[in-house]
Amino acid sequence: HTREAKVMAHAMGAEFIEQDVVLSKDDVPVVLHDIHLDTTSDVAMRFPGRKRADGRYYALDFTLLELRQLSMHERTDHKTGKPVYPNRFPATTGGFRILTLDEELEVIAGLNRSTGRVAGIYPEIKQPTWHRKEGRDISSVVLRVLAKHGYTTKEHACYLQCFEYGELKRLRHELGWKGRLIFLAGNKTKIDLAELAKVVDGIGPSIGAIVSGTQVTDLTARAHAFGLEVHPHTLRVDDLPKGIQTSDELMRLLVDEAKVDALFTD
Repeated sequence: HTREAKVMAHAMGAEFIEQDVVLSKDDVPVVLHDIHLDTTSDVAMRFPGRKRADGRYYALDFTLLELRQLSMHERTDHKTGKPVYPNRFPATTGGFRILTLDEELEVIAGLNRSTGRVAGIYPEIKQPTWHRKEGRDISSVVLRVLAKHGYTTKEHACYLQCFEYGELKRLRHELGWKGRLIFLAGNKTKIDLAELAKVVDGIGPSIGAIVSGTQVTDLTARAHAFGLEVHPHTLRVDDLPKGIQTSDELMRLLVDEAKVDALFTD
């Protein structure tokens, strides 16, 4: 989720670029995969003693000025400190910094203009219920930033996603979001396609809900019958599903057989 990663993704031809979004202490939406900082930054070293009672460091407890002091890195296990994906960019090098949502959208807009190729955006509102319990309305903040950058309707190259269906309904009906919405789902999430189709434009199930072993399920076909797009997550060449030998094999199953509409990958 660093600037360097997003520029590389744009250069590689990504059609949409994802932004996971959480809030800082001063209500600035920043691009970070989790509400925690300890798995993707050196926060424990730079700000010892700032963890909560559960032993975790939360972005919401740090101002943007403080967050900018952190060095960001590939994911590590917060208990062992070891890289989750050991063959990726070394966790202790690079000097990468956190971006605000506003800054990232500026970068993508600049790349689109300078290259003539439009890459869309795909922001995810992270844990809105948790943010509300902390007294923050992350969804309203994110919508203001999206509107500032011209993302307001389904005509614009933007998908807004969330794991919480209740928040998606709130975005559509209470906050008035007229753009595209995607309901994200995990392996064990029950998906009521008829109900979802009343609110969202597509679903983002786990790959395991689409590919079982070396066979495909009927989820994509059933979703298409309700007019829903299907964007499964996440294809990782260094973390393929059990029974799948290569990323090419997984792509064939997802695209050629299941006929998904899009695909998340890191």
